[in-house]
Amino acid sequence: MKDTAKHQGLRNQLANVLKAKGITDENVLHAIREIPRHLFIDSSFESHAYQDKAFPIAAEQTISQPYTVAFQSQTLAVKKGDKVLEIGTGSGYQTAVLLLLKAEVFTIERQRELFKKTSRFLPKLNYNPKKFIFGDGYKGLPEQAPFDKIIVTAGAPYVPKPLLAQLKVGGMLLIPVGDKTQIMTQFIRKSVTEFEKHELGDFAFVPMLEEKN
Repeated sequence: MKDTAKHQGLRNQLANVLKAKGITDENVLHAIREIPRHLFIDSSFESHAYQDKAFPIAAEQTISQPYTVAFQSQTLAVKKGDKVLEIGTGSGYQTAVLLLLKAEVFTIERQRELFKKTSRFLPKLNYNPKKFIFGDGYKGLPEQAPFDKIIVTAGAPYVPKPLLAQLKVGGMLLIPVGDKTQIMTQFIRKSVTEFEKHELGDFAFVPMLEEKN
């Protein structure tokens, strides 16, 4: 698990690419510069690790495009100590970004193979969420609710009601909604019964599947 000066240089370049695409949050850019993304993907793809594109990982899933990770992270506006629920741990790259933003992260993965792999891998790099959960993201994590922020990293055909219910008043859910392509959708909880909705453009994600596998 080597991380060299060359890798660091490539990360700096990637951060500049994301800046040019409109990522302005310095804490997010710092996370992009810090996290060794090449360790999160298959070593045969290592030469592509710092390009702004998605890559396959285990269990027919992908590691999201860096721009998408940065965009979601910037939009979440994480503050130190925010209690964040992440749906779809995947490779753990987005998890690592949230941790560097000083969030308390609870992360759910439904694919057993990925869950096992990532829950062993992240602590080796000193990225330690509050909890790794093997479970169904559609159900959220009621026993830890309410959350300041909920981030979904897979395309959902609809917005799961339990996720809205598990937000604090003033909290935010960020979820890509749709089948083939998704619209990044932000919900801000205004009161117990009221949500404000914003659509933030088209993205492409792997589908969010129900039940554990």
